[in-house]
Amino acid sequence: MVGIKEIAKKAGVSISTVSYALNGSSKVTEATRARIQAIAEELDYVPNMAARTLKRQQTNIIGVYLADYGGSFYGELLDGIKKGLEAQNYEMIVCSGNKSHLFIPERMIDGAIVLDWTFKNKEIEQYADRGHFLVILDRLITHKNVRKVLLDNKGGATLAIEKAVACDTKKLFLVSGPEKSYDGQERLNASMKELERFGIEYEIISGDFTEPSGYRAAKEIMEKEQGFPIDIFALNDEMAIGIYKYFKETSYEIGRDVRVIGFDNIDISAFVQPRLATISYSKHRWGMLAAEKIIQLITGEETEDDHIYTSYIEGDSFSDRNE
Repeated sequence: MVGIKEIAKKAGVSISTVSYALNGSSKVTEATRARIQAIAEELDYVPNMAARTLKRQQTNIIGVYLADYGGSFYGELLDGIKKGLEAQNYEMIVCSGNKSHLFIPERMIDGAIVLDWTFKNKEIEQYADRGHFLVILDRLITHKNVRKVLLDNKGGATLAIEKAVACDTKKLFLVSGPEKSYDGQERLNASMKELERFGIEYEIISGDFTEPSGYRAAKEIMEKEQGFPIDIFALNDEMAIGIYKYFKETSYEIGRDVRVIGFDNIDISAFVQPRLATISYSKHRWGMLAAEKIIQLITGEETEDDHIYTSYIEGDSFSDRNE
């Protein structure tokens, strides 16, 4: 691989002059810079980003950590982060898995945005203690180098239960998310609290926020003796879509025999028939705010924690029996 030594030799200048030219320094003339850049292109020079990062202690790259990339949930969120970072001349890399955690202590990235329940709180706190900057979207941690941008999961779940109460629900099945998911547990706990407040019977069916787990949950619900309509609150839309798929294979109809509410308002929710009733929020804004917070931490600007609020989207999948 060609290095700056080879460029310096061919150009007849010092290594430091090549370094100044390739890094945009004003210490060399434009004519010298142009000649050195032309030689670098001729020799197929590729900058050593690791070495440059060590020297500058800055990469202008933010790591975005996700538990997985499955389903249609992440696209709008990542687009919001990308646009927020681009406005500040930063880029992002999307990471998943334990080995990518090393990007933080090795300073291959300038900061991290975390929506990944596999990250342990202690690990995030250790990084923050060492001076790394993080924005978290899925847990409660208070630290001077950490900011939170959290969904109003409690408010969203409460809106769903209020709809079920208004529609005279007698029993509600709650299809849960992963046990370690902050969002899933917040939604579940808020739902149970509201149902107990109204004296409505409920049963929890285990899910993991994936479409197949929604399908399995629907099958499990139907294996129990039930009266109709069967009312279900799936704690995310991916599982709600799995429920739709199961009942499509039966003689029962969503909206008539089975009523379903989801959470997240992913794109497909508007196109399934009947339209899925769900809890909505701006995933794009969530991403934009996360990008804004991480840059503010890095640049030392004043910044605070924030929330993303929710609303109820009406759909024929869950309506009053008398309508």
